[in-house]
Amino acid sequence: MSAKQANQSEVDERLAALITNSNAIRAITSAVEGTLGPKGLDTMLVDKFGDVIITNDGVTILQLMEVNHPAARMLIKTAKAQQDEIGDGTTTATVLAGSLVAEGVNQVSKGVPVSRVIEGLKGGVKNAIDLFYQSARPVETLQDPMLEKVALVAGREHLDIAHLVIEAARLVGEEKLKEHNFKLSDTIKAQENADNQVFSGVIVNKMPMNEDMPKRLDDASILIIDDALEPEQLSEEALSTEAGFAWYRQMQQEFVENIRKIIELDVKVVLVDRGVEDIAEEMLGDAGILVVQRVSSKELKKVAEHSGARAIKRTGLKKDLPELKRYVGFCGKAIVDEKLEQLHILDGKSKPVATVLVGAATEEVVGERERIAKDAASAVQAAVKAGLIPGGGAVELTVARKVEELRREMKGMSAYGLDCVVAALKRPFSQIVTNAGFNPLEKLGDVIAAQMEKNSDSLSINCDNGEVADMWEMGVVDPVLVKVHALKAAGEVAEAILRIDTIIKKREDRHERETGEGNW
Repeated sequence: MSAKQANQSEVDERLAALITNSNAIRAITSAVEGTLGPKGLDTMLVDKFGDVIITNDGVTILQLMEVNHPAARMLIKTAKAQQDEIGDGTTTATVLAGSLVAEGVNQVSKGVPVSRVIEGLKGGVKNAIDLFYQSARPVETLQDPMLEKVALVAGREHLDIAHLVIEAARLVGEEKLKEHNFKLSDTIKAQENADNQVFSGVIVNKMPMNEDMPKRLDDASILIIDDALEPEQLSEEALSTEAGFAWYRQMQQEFVENIRKIIELDVKVVLVDRGVEDIAEEMLGDAGILVVQRVSSKELKKVAEHSGARAIKRTGLKKDLPELKRYVGFCGKAIVDEKLEQLHILDGKSKPVATVLVGAATEEVVGERERIAKDAASAVQAAVKAGLIPGGGAVELTVARKVEELRREMKGMSAYGLDCVVAALKRPFSQIVTNAGFNPLEKLGDVIAAQMEKNSDSLSINCDNGEVADMWEMGVVDPVLVKVHALKAAGEVAEAILRIDTIIKKREDRHERETGEGNW
């Protein structure tokens, strides 16, 4: 084989790796792109037992679909990162990434070096992100009517869910919404046969330990025990000795004294992380105290935050009464919902906490209703943090034109990488129009011409009639953070995949051979 032939063989091999990865990415993109836009359709996922999930939610589709190819898994991880960071926009991120990879492979196939494509791609993504921020309008107050439009768009036109989410956002306040670690979507819970409601409080998904305990308490004090409410245990071997038995009797007496302290504290609600000893249940129940055991750590934390209670270990109950009082929290109401088998802690005396309870008619739609509400909540919070841009692919088309203008200033072959970004930015609009049943090429030309004529970045297509329309006026708006993070994530995964020019199956180690892990 000549040197020229050897070199061509190496090029073909590297291109084959790129095409293989690109095809895997394309398969993932095609699974979710049909859900994009107001006319997007649902996807049915079926497991080997015949259980069915029907959803329009991109991240749910990606997480549940069976995937073996490593490049496809990379894309799914990117979409999940988008979900974890913003809570919305996973479908957009996936579609953008798929387009960037496909266009990048196309340029490499024409002879453009991968390094030049990546260089132009990174520059194009950076400029596009800057332009997105420049197009954003801030949300001045939580009363801004555009916030309701955000919730409605992200909530897939479910008006009842949009209203619930906006009410919850106003309940927790702007300052809380802008906290980095707070997620409004965490306040969402959907449940079969529940009534739609928003309240200042926390749901504990457990019932009192027995039927005789109170079902409603007003102005209730709360004690949280982040432990078992049981005496310390001894091994059978230790109990068989006289000293061990004497120590056990002493521990039992101290435990009973600690329960009496709880009663003397005038506590009305006791929430326990683990189990509760029978004698403690009996004594506390006789005192009219509502006791709930095996409460999840997440729920205990929320109750503590809302009521001002401080969690205490069982050994901490040895403290004297004045010290113990510092651990007690307060709420306006504690109500047992026997229908839903829950305890509601309402109107806490510390930080405001919102809970959104979304009703669902059947068990089959509970999950989808919750996913829709979480998307709406995430979008509203993102809008409050950084502002809004017109939706419907309008801003992406404007940004694509401006990025394309930068091509004149870019020297060398990296300009071809910029072309990848331009093509990717046009992709969401084209897919939205396609899903609405119109010709994307025709509508793309109509919108670009209208945007240039009116110098507007908010013109796109009304998916009901196919006419050019102003997205601001229609109330079709998106949080700028959703678009920014989607493009950023797409750029990162596209760069990572374009850099791969060889695929090698790694040697299995002993653990992988024994467990079957590590196989594609």
